[in-house]
Amino acid sequence: MTRAPDDLISSHLARSHAAMERAAQDAAMLASAGRIAATIIAALRGGHKLLIVGNGGSAADAQHIAAEIVGRYKQERPAYAAIALTTDTSALTAIGNDYGFDHVFARQVEGLGTPGDVLLAISTSGRSPSILNALRKGRERGLVTVGFTGAKGLAMGELCDELLVAPSDDTPLIQQIHLATAHGICEAVEAALMQDKT
Repeated sequence: MTRAPDDLISSHLARSHAAMERAAQDAAMLASAGRIAATIIAALRGGHKLLIVGNGGSAADAQHIAAEIVGRYKQERPAYAAIALTTDTSALTAIGNDYGFDHVFARQVEGLGTPGDVLLAISTSGRSPSILNALRKGRERGLVTVGFTGAKGLAMGELCDELLVAPSDDTPLIQQIHLATAHGICEAVEAALMQDKT
């Protein structure tokens, strides 16, 4: 028997609420988020930039986070440097065609990343080759490497200076936790940088 659309939506919202509650009580995840915020604050204060990568929904999250840093989150303030490496279709297609999709982000990190920059790599599974290659290149180039993943992506931590693990193995719920946590990090970053101006 097919479930009614409103029942499916209600069920999803209930699962989302439960996942957010777990995340809000996850001391390890919150501590990691705090360290990531401090890492980004230090980089931006030092004139460095934030590079962000992800595939699919995580690519959209990369763009969203970059926009919050370059534009603003809630307060009027100077712009800071953040680039989603998911948006340049010419670069993505040229690199994908010439080197293979697994290198679409690593090649951009090689060209744009400088020591002291932060690379934020988002992968719900923690196993995406394009993400792992970007992290390897970031390490090689002297970037601070940060990962966002889900409960099954712990192996990604081998390539990350900081790893945020959403307490879920359901991709949509992981994505929701990632974006909500990223908003919290953006708020912390903005508050710290605004304090510098007072």
